[in-house]
Amino acid sequence: MAFIVLNKEKLAHNFTFLNKLFKKHKIEWAVVSKLLCGNKAYIKEVIDLGIKQICDSRVSNLKAIKEIDSNIETIYIKPPAKRSLKSIIKYADISINTEFTTIKLLNLEARKLNKTHKIMIMIEMGELREGVMWDDFIDFYESVFELSNIEVVGIGTNLSCLYGVLPNQDKLIQLSLYEQLIEAKFNKNIAYVSGGSSVTIPLIFQGLLPQSINHFRVGETLFLGTDVYNDSTIRNMEHNVFQLFAEIIELSEKPMIPSGEMGTNVEGNGYDFDDNDVGKSSYRAILDIGLLDVEEKHIQPKDNNIEIAGSSSDMIVLDIGKNPKNYKVGDLIEFSLDYMGTLSVLNSRYIEKRIK
Repeated sequence: MAFIVLNKEKLAHNFTFLNKLFKKHKIEWAVVSKLLCGNKAYIKEVIDLGIKQICDSRVSNLKAIKEIDSNIETIYIKPPAKRSLKSIIKYADISINTEFTTIKLLNLEARKLNKTHKIMIMIEMGELREGVMWDDFIDFYESVFELSNIEVVGIGTNLSCLYGVLPNQDKLIQLSLYEQLIEAKFNKNIAYVSGGSSVTIPLIFQGLLPQSINHFRVGETLFLGTDVYNDSTIRNMEHNVFQLFAEIIELSEKPMIPSGEMGTNVEGNGYDFDDNDVGKSSYRAILDIGLLDVEEKHIQPKDNNIEIAGSSSDMIVLDIGKNPKNYKVGDLIEFSLDYMGTLSVLNSRYIEKRIK
């Protein structure tokens, strides 16, 4: 049976690294937990590290967080769907918003419960995902400030997630100026200028982060130690907090080239083969994991002598050459994962989740 392992010590190391970095620069931060897919054991490990705010994009995950520790401040980090507003008021202390009609409905739900719901308003800064257009944001804020049960606690932006637009000093200064304009025009205090995510962290190291950016939302760098801006890893951070293990369920020496009339595979892909491999053979290991759990491009065998030959819905096939390490049926193959690979595996109910 395939399983994934969370290494507690490595997670704690990365948390301490980031916590010290943010405290040094007077930045508050929230963990983005959506990678954990609502797994309560993993969420508890994060909470036990001492974080005070957790963000997620699924209401069910926010509910799980509140069931573990009701004192954690939860943030719903995508514009709410109208059909989810009751649950968002119940389980999200703060929500990210870009639609005034939705905020009005949140206000009505909050009024029914005699609650004040906090929101961050996202501004469009070029990524063309969620965000109020800059020429509309003054009127937008003015309308929101008139609502009785809504408290605006932040202004924010999202970059890099859709088209890969990178944050830079100019964009973040512009976000800061928007916040200053709102505070001056309406005599309001906006607590959070939430311009930071994993991709923004390298700007701190470079001394390019404006001082007014005081709130980060971080997931990938915490769990994978990645430098998202430069598509690399951050020095002195752990990069294998998660490890995937899959069992060999068949191992045989087989031809390197398939025989028969060729069509396309289950993904609709066709293959070309090297004529030099005609008549040659290698050992092929079949694993108990497949496309239903993770795409092969998002995982990498830790053994550099192993190549992924292909995959189908429930099995991945490895080419292990002449099998120099004498793998056997029942042995485990270890993989490292990128962000999307980790997300897929953690979202699969067929993969056992363990803690080391």
